[in-house]
Amino acid sequence: MAKLVEHSGVVVRTAADRVYVRIAAAGACGTCRAREACGMGEAREKIVEVQTPDAARYAAGDEVAVGVRRGIGARAVMLAYVGALAVLALLLVLTLRVLGWSEGLGALVSLFGVGLYYFALWLFRHRIEHTIHFTITRR
Repeated sequence: MAKLVEHSGVVVRTAADRVYVRIAAAGACGTCRAREACGMGEAREKIVEVQTPDAARYAAGDEVAVGVRRGIGARAVMLAYVGALAVLALLLVLTLRVLGWSEGLGALVSLFGVGLYYFALWLFRHRIEHTIHFTITRR
């Protein structure tokens, strides 16, 4: 199994198959390369929703550790930033070099393409969410 990036937290509440955990950004987040991808880089506190069949075993106030595979951060960066940059560059080259449009029009089309890319990510958000699996363990 791949190594996990773990954060300590406290259970806020539980639902049928979900545990909601409040995580405080630790000092180690400052040096973590994946902090932007997991969202802890800009937040002091975050509520993480962990889907688990053992949700009934947890109660509000329990101290837990929430983990996610290291590769998930890289995948998030690829989708959020590298994919958008690729769309922008491709459309800009296509409109300027191949079609010979003006720079202003090429820039507008490229920005519109990036907007469509993010809209497509939003449409497929539920499919993407299912690839991110958090683990939860008692402390």
